Amino acid sequence: MTFKEIVLKHKYPIALILLFVLVENVSFIIEPTFFGKLLDSLIDHFYDHEKIDYFTPLIIWIFVYLINVVGGTLHRLFNGSIYSKMYASIATEIVIESKCREDQFSKMLVRAELVKEYISFFKDRLPEVMWQLTATAGAIIAIFFYDYRIALVCLAVIIPIAFINNLNRKKVTLLQKDIHDNQEELFRLIESRDTSKISQFYLNTISPKTSIARWNAFSYGSVKVLLVVIFIAVLFICVDVDKFTTGRIYAIVAYLWTFIASTDYLPELMESLASVKDLNVRFSPDEKI
Repeated sequence: MTFKEIVLKHKYPIALILLFVLVENVSFIIEPTFFGKLLDSLIDHFYDHEKIDYFTPLIIWIFVYLINVVGGTLHRLFNGSIYSKMYASIATEIVIESKCREDQFSKMLVRAELVKEYISFFKDRLPEVMWQLTATAGAIIAIFFYDYRIALVCLAVIIPIAFINNLNRKKVTLLQKDIHDNQEELFRLIESRDTSKISQFYLNTISPKTSIARWNAFSYGSVKVLLVVIFIAVLFICVDVDKFTTGRIYAIVAYLWTFIASTDYLPELMESLASVKDLNVRFSPDEKI
């Protein structure tokens, strides 16, 4: 069963979860704008008690905040039941398909276990992908309305970040194949009761996992160094604070941190995407025995 087949079969429950994730993400992205306006209103009210209305911005910010809470709560509420049912269904089909190909019993068991990586992708990584896209695009668009120069700097940094992570994904895909190949031998080796071979199996997993960790570290470190460019640009741009109110500065800083924090997921996302890509080939009906 391939990734596409899984999505088509379970499209409605997956779409429901992603809808809640999207509501949570979008409300989180726009929340700093409304909190910044509330902050400005409260500061202005402090100096002019009668003329400034802070009640309306307060209600709007609370409403946006509660939408974020509702989206996050429903996303977490339905996660467990939906994805546990998906795992049971997919694992069963994988075993049936493997049996039809007359695979070894040990290989069938390992493949049923490998399905957990699919479920982990849907449950954890797919929401992170949505967060990555929402946070990156949303933060840049929001910053553009405050100061286009900062937004242009963020856009310029995205290009090398994308290149580094695409390189990481290609390297990790090959390493994930080695890991999965080893896993498919596990039960057969246990059945043989040859402890030397079992020991060698676990030793064989060290090299690809270590290489993946190195590539993830390289990707993470390189991206963080590139983000220094944003900090330096913002530092010089915000020196001229005449046109920035306290609320606007808060919003800009909040969006910058959102943009920067979203890159923390990238190495793990690339590793998970590489794993799913290999499983997609491995579980394909056209796969050669």
